[in-house]
This record gives sequence, structure tokens and C-alpha cells, in this order.
Amino acid sequence: MSNPDSFIDEVTEELRRDRVAGFLRRYGVLIALAVVLLVGGAAWNEWRKATAQATAQAFGDTVLAALDLDTVQERAAALEQVETTGAQGGLLYLMRAAQLFETDRPGALAALQTASQDAELPDAYRQLAALKHVIAAGADVPAAERREALDRLAQPGQPFRLLALEQTALLELELGNRDAAMGILADLLTQADVTDALRRRVMQLNVALGGTPDAN
Repeated sequence: MSNPDSFIDEVTEELRRDRVAGFLRRYGVLIALAVVLLVGGAAWNEWRKATAQATAQAFGDTVLAALDLDTVQERAAALEQVETTGAQGGLLYLMRAAQLFETDRPGALAALQTASQDAELPDAYRQLAALKHVIAAGADVPAAERREALDRLAQPGQPFRLLALEQTALLELELGNRDAAMGILADLLTQADVTDALRRRVMQLNVALGGTPDAN
């Protein structure tokens, strides 16, 4: 390589170093801050995961300890004292209601009613509690009130829509509306996402009402 070429390379390299140095002087603090945030964010994420896992483990251990108690009343009382956050509260409402149904039906229904109206719970848990309340309460709740609840649960896109429709059919039968009930059952059998268990129940009920197994 000739001396002029070597000189040009050296100047180019010097300019490059000057530019890098200038860039670091201008943006070095921002780069360092970005690195700190990146590393800190990763550390925070790991800490958050570990904390969530430990919290979930503690919640599970507490619930299991409550369920190991001797009597229904003791188990229900212990479950009521468990501290919860978010969806855990919905689980406890339903578990407590299941315990209370053995000895305290009004208390169980009240627990389900409370869960169905608790704005702090995820919507799916509130809807499940509402559906269980309608099923468990039966004729103790006026038919118009049950229909109103089921109509909300049976709206398109709701997680328990098909189960709510099944209960609506049963409510129609209770009210003596056989044709309306069979129409709902027939519609249920056309739904693509109907489960095998629900399909069997619908077919059995339809046959018991004088229809054909496929509701046609």
C-alpha cells in the first residue's frame, strides 16, 4: 500500500474514532440508562415471577389446609378467612359455596350471589357464580329473575352461553312451554362448540320430550 493510501486510511480511522467519541459524549448517558433499564427490567420480571409463584404456592397451601379440617363449618369458615387477590377470590367463593351446600343452603346461595356481583372478580368467575346460583336456587328464585339472569349469560360471546341456554330450556319446561324448550334444545344441537356431555344431555332431554335424538 502506498504512503498516500496509508495516510488516508489513518485519517479515516481517526475521523471514525472522533465520531464514535462524539456520539458517546452526546448519547452515552442515554445508552447507559437504556442498559440499566434493560437489565433492571429483566431482574424485575424475574422477581415478579418468583413472587407470583410464591404467592400462588402459599394460597394453595392455605386452601388445602382449610379443606383438611374436620367439619363443613370449619372448612367454610377457614376458606372465608383466606386472603385472596383477583381470580383467587372467585375460586374461594365457589369452593366455600360447595362446602356450605351440605349444611347451609341459604349461606351457599348467598356466597354465589355475592360472587356474581363482585366487581373485583374476573367476569368469567362472576358469570359462573351467577349460573350456579340460578341452578342451585331453582324455584326459590322467581322465574322472571332467573330468566333475566340466564338471558344475560346466554348472549353471544359469553363463556357459559350454551349452559345458560340449557338452563333456559329447563326453565321453559318448568313454566309449561314445551315447544319453546324443544326449540332451544334443537338450536343447541346445531352449535359447533357444544361439548359431548352437553350434547348427550340435550339429546336425552329431547327424546324424553318426544323428539328425535338429533332434534330434527
